[in-house]
Amino acid sequence: MTEEIRIGVFICHCGINIGGVVDVPAVVEYASTLPNIVHAERNLYTCSSEGLESIKAAIKEHNLNRVTVASCTPRTHEPLFRATCKEVGLNPYLFEFVNIRDQCSWVHMHEPERATEKAKDLLRMGVAKAARLEPLEELTSDVIPSAVVIGAGISGMTAALSVARNGFSVHLIEKEKEIGGMLRNLYRLYPTDEPAEEFLEQRIKAVKEHKRIALRLSSAVRAVEGYVGKFKVILDENGIEKSIDAGVIIVATGAEEFEPEGLYEYDGERVITQLQLEEQLKKGDLNWAGIKNVMMIQCAGARGEVVGYCSRICCMNAIKNAKLIKEAHPDINVFVAHNELQAYGEVYELYYRDAKKAGVRFLRFPLERRPKVRRSDGNLVVDVFHERMRLDIPLEADLVVLSVPLVQNPDATQLSKMLKVPLGQDKFFFEAHVKLRPVDFATDGIFLCGTAHGPKDIGESIAQGYAAASRATIPLARGYVHSEPIISSVNEELCIGCGICESVCPYGAIEVVETEEGGRARVTGVRCKGCGTCGSSCIKRAIKMYHFTDEQLIAQERAAVVTEVIS
Repeated sequence: MTEEIRIGVFICHCGINIGGVVDVPAVVEYASTLPNIVHAERNLYTCSSEGLESIKAAIKEHNLNRVTVASCTPRTHEPLFRATCKEVGLNPYLFEFVNIRDQCSWVHMHEPERATEKAKDLLRMGVAKAARLEPLEELTSDVIPSAVVIGAGISGMTAALSVARNGFSVHLIEKEKEIGGMLRNLYRLYPTDEPAEEFLEQRIKAVKEHKRIALRLSSAVRAVEGYVGKFKVILDENGIEKSIDAGVIIVATGAEEFEPEGLYEYDGERVITQLQLEEQLKKGDLNWAGIKNVMMIQCAGARGEVVGYCSRICCMNAIKNAKLIKEAHPDINVFVAHNELQAYGEVYELYYRDAKKAGVRFLRFPLERRPKVRRSDGNLVVDVFHERMRLDIPLEADLVVLSVPLVQNPDATQLSKMLKVPLGQDKFFFEAHVKLRPVDFATDGIFLCGTAHGPKDIGESIAQGYAAASRATIPLARGYVHSEPIISSVNEELCIGCGICESVCPYGAIEVVETEEGGRARVTGVRCKGCGTCGSSCIKRAIKMYHFTDEQLIAQERAAVVTEVIS
């Protein structure tokens, strides 16, 4: 006996985001005329506790077996509405989301009548698909209770310690002979002026003494296989190949300082970078007796000169080093040439004021008139354009310090391919969602933290290390992972084993295996993201996409061009 389709529709005003443009009552009235609709209502905020209760009440009262919500974006709210359906016994995948905010009211805010008609069209299409939805069950997979952390800088050490302190074994992989990352080269930390070495020693000691952390020094990742819960990481450790099994992976590979070859007369001796200055301050290598004028130049190679972004930490690094030099050697003139200083927050602002009180002089230049460094009779001269005077001021300098940006490690491209995770436009690792999943990758079970994600200071790197560890610990503590059943499925009777689907899958979720009938494609469900690439490439139409079947999509297409939905 065929099940009677009983659909409930809930249309959201979303305050004025939707209701200020779309005639929501008219859309509700239209919804009630569509086939299989047994209940239609509107809510001021469907995602509120009151709105969710109304959905649950309607499912019970009207015996709904399909639910459609027309509101904002499924990217943020679909899990919430699915969970609501599940609470009252309705399979969460019998829910359909219609986005009438992003795709309607926001893009047509100056055309309310046409926006209302489009909202009706979108709803009609959603209802057509909802009528053909099938119940699906989430996939479950066991998790190996250990983690791999790639990179042993401050964020990687923080993440490794956090995971280990939660009771799970950690393999901390570092390509160098020592742990500590770039922090090993720093002199003092802002805004406390604490010696970096003392700060770092405590953390290195904690990592080395923790019984659940296995340090893998002088090690490079050569390959990564598997999926969330069952990763296999193959290492080259001191020339010996080793294999590590883990449930999750945290990427904390850090960044490196941009080398300004060909810029500002850079030579690594009298024209150096901030990191090189830090190393010399730490070692006491500078001959201060021969230095009377120090010029620091901000945004060297950044903000459109070589890379397009602001490196965020350069201003505070320059302020710190300028302040330390001026306090230790009051007779030395210290200048900081900048376009705009980024000293965000009260603590950093006060630190900047302390530098000014110490006698550091700040000179502002426009980006289109960056300072020029030239050599004159063996001396360095820096021409700084004065905005108010509208002319170049030549300033002699015994030492020029360039504040250059952090850039991605050259190994990142290869690692991103092995992990099947993306890099952004600035070549840093790219998170799944900047607000909702800031330390997750789109690939389940892989997380990121620290400057591998982008330029950030030590405090932010530590915070992100804790965040990544917190996210990674969830599947480890649970012992299993659930994954969405919105995946591809292969009809082996139609499959000819050509391998096209395997070659185009961006997640490595499908492969051709040998069976008694020959090669056939098989899907590893927990790896599949339901992107549909394999289905669209299959020449025999042997691949079905759950929740986006041909029947469901064709129904939506037909509903888009006809005014009445055929049930």
